[in-house]
Amino acid sequence: MATGRAHRPATRSRGIPEATVARLPLYLRALTALSERSVPTVSSEELAAAAGVNSAKLRKDFSYLGSYGTRGVGYDVEYLVYQISRELGLTQDWPVVIVGIGNLGAALANYGGFASRGFRVAALIDADPSMAGKPVAGIPVQHTDELEAIIRNDGVSIGVIATPAGAAQQVCDRLVAAGVTSILNFAPTVLSVPDGVDVRKVDLSIELQILAFHEQRKAGEEATSGGAAPPPPAVRTRPADDGPDGEVPAVMPA
Repeated sequence: MATGRAHRPATRSRGIPEATVARLPLYLRALTALSERSVPTVSSEELAAAAGVNSAKLRKDFSYLGSYGTRGVGYDVEYLVYQISRELGLTQDWPVVIVGIGNLGAALANYGGFASRGFRVAALIDADPSMAGKPVAGIPVQHTDELEAIIRNDGVSIGVIATPAGAAQQVCDRLVAAGVTSILNFAPTVLSVPDGVDVRKVDLSIELQILAFHEQRKAGEEATSGGAAPPPPAVRTRPADDGPDGEVPAVMPA
């Protein structure tokens, strides 16, 4: 099986919009569920509903792939699974390193969905010497001193950062210098990377804050329709050293 370093997806060179690329995994997840139920074909309306988008947007997205379906029949499920998997680069093996094996890093290492989606955890890396050699999800943790050699020997092009915020940029710099060109960042900080390196940021606290905003708005609307508005929730102020690196999480993602 080819490694991730040898071949890279051609979505950008083919002119597929980033918004469409972001929706392809949603379609693939819905199609995979249909395939597991041995459903042979699906209409654009059914697939759009399963993916949480409107059918017109789905048909537009699929037109970039050259897939238009058959009137009265719909889309061939197995063919679309293959087509989208190929477009996303999931028909090949992508070795991944996870740096930072605390609670979050260990949970990611134990996630069983990587292998079935074209990703192989090549190594687990941590700066704590006492972690070296300890198995997590059946993989022995290695010290950060081995990072560059692991990336080189395994042809790694995707790195996952699950370290504390204060260590994330240094880890990022080392990953990039060693040849990693795509990073999934779970650390609560914004990373600076050179052109040609893609970063996807996952910040659970930000997502919760956005949900809190919507909950507060819904509560206000209910209060307005039912009578007097409730008092606003108390806002706790905290000193600069409260929380990781003394930072108060931003309300909106960067």
